Amino acid sequence: MLIKSIESKIRLATVVALSSICCSVLISGFALFSAYQQVRVARQSVYILDNNVPILARQTDMQMNRPAEYRAHIDLFHSFFFSLTPDDKYIQYQMKKAMYLIDESGINQLNNLKEKGYFNSILSSSSVLTLETDSILLDVPRKYFRYYGKLKIDRRSATLTRSLITEGSLKDIPRSDNNPHGLLITGWKTLENKDLENVQKNTL
Repeated sequence: MLIKSIESKIRLATVVALSSICCSVLISGFALFSAYQQVRVARQSVYILDNNVPILARQTDMQMNRPAEYRAHIDLFHSFFFSLTPDDKYIQYQMKKAMYLIDESGINQLNNLKEKGYFNSILSSSSVLTLETDSILLDVPRKYFRYYGKLKIDRRSATLTRSLITEGSLKDIPRSDNNPHGLLITGWKTLENKDLENVQKNTL
């Protein structure tokens, strides 16, 4: 009887010990999971200082906002590249900003325009170029885009309106001060750049 009593106590002690270990593991796992969830939520929170008073702002999911950034990047590049004034330093500034947003395909087009005397003609004719975006067709899975816009060229003698259609692809890169969207336009080319309207001005 004594031996059986001892064996029962040993079994009971073993069961209690194993139960305690299992409970400890479950509690530890739950604590780790809860801590991970809190850290994940905290990382999605941004605090903005307003007169030294921290205000909580929610950070949206990057992937949810990425298509909007794609369009903003495409629109910004085209604005830098095509919206120009008859000022050599301003043109250089615009081209420098634009080249941060595109790969060598942009440099190739820039050099091609220089060879054709495009920028010299802007200076000599005192032309003011303004680009208006019509729409941007975006294929997010392929990271492909097609840009539709109208380029208004205001000269001393006339105002010319052109249809502009370009296409290219997008590549994710690290963000920087010169490239806040963290994107690079690749394989960019112009599909259409034709005259739509030419309105002569009354120079009398």
